[in-house]
Amino acid sequence: INGAMNAAQRGTTSSTNSSYVCDRFRTSWAGSDEVTTQEQVALTSSDTGPWEKGFRNALKLTNGNQSSGAGVEDKLEIRYRIEAQDIACSGWDYTSSSSYISLSFWVKSSVAQNFHGLVKSVDGTAYNYPFETGSLTADTWTKVTKIIPGNANITINNDNGNGFELILFQMLGTDLTSTVSLNTWAPYNAASRTPDSTTTFWTTNDATFMLTGVQLEVGNGPTEFCFVPYSEELKRCQRYYFRITGKNSQGAGIPGYARDSDDVRFLIQYPVQMRSDPSYDGSSTSLRFRAKDTSSNFNASDLAKINAQTNAIDGCTLQETGSLSITAGQAGELEWQADNGYLEFSSEL
Repeated sequence: INGAMNAAQRGTTSSTNSSYVCDRFRTSWAGSDEVTTQEQVALTSSDTGPWEKGFRNALKLTNGNQSSGAGVEDKLEIRYRIEAQDIACSGWDYTSSSSYISLSFWVKSSVAQNFHGLVKSVDGTAYNYPFETGSLTADTWTKVTKIIPGNANITINNDNGNGFELILFQMLGTDLTSTVSLNTWAPYNAASRTPDSTTTFWTTNDATFMLTGVQLEVGNGPTEFCFVPYSEELKRCQRYYFRITGKNSQGAGIPGYARDSDDVRFLIQYPVQMRSDPSYDGSSTSLRFRAKDTSSNFNASDLAKINAQTNAIDGCTLQETGSLSITAGQAGELEWQADNGYLEFSSEL
């Protein structure tokens, strides 16, 4: 989902650890002296390779100044998690060494280096399949393809939990690596994720790493990337996360009612059925309950989420109680009091 990096609901840049810029792809690090910047960037005709194939966006990481060098537990990674049922029902016989999946992606690094990655099964005893990109030419897009067989020891549940992961490492310290073999399945060991890694990227201030065109498919040879309309891609992403962003003094299109003089409730219908009962978070932006004859201000962060529906993955109620000045029984709507305030709901894996 979002392998072309087109959807970026949270915004197009971030310097926050363990966060998403391009939906579904999470960047995290450890041991850094200066944080990594993540961006959704537009490709141009000078991006030879992915541009001709129809890609117009990429995820870009800009390394900080790691002045203390490469620590043994330092790490920088891009991680993608897949619902178990999407693997279990894909048609891949993951327990057979003669049944295959194909992983392909476009990658570009500002430094010439070989990078490691892995795919990992999560259910049962976790199994790890490490691979390498091969030595990349600096500032040159390269398409990487890996053909991955099944293994009799892999377990994939038919449920909505995390069942399979793809991780691309830009840095992995020696406490997290060992002499493991590439391109073969073995029990996952956090201290032996991949072979020892080159540290050039990590020790180069402002080094960049770009990724797009990520596709995992059944079969022993990759096909052309399967583009879908943006509207469809966004819906797929919203199963895991969606955000409602506001404009000052405008209604949010969210109906509400005053259950009591100090209790107002707003009805939220999720745009798609979410993976699981989502968490709620709101910015500190002030909101307002606006009715015909009354209004009352409060902060989005003070709203409490109530699962008022039988199926908590379809919608919820947000409740505000406290020092309100409203008339019981009145209907109204949620109104923003600042630009770029937001309500967000997440059921990420």
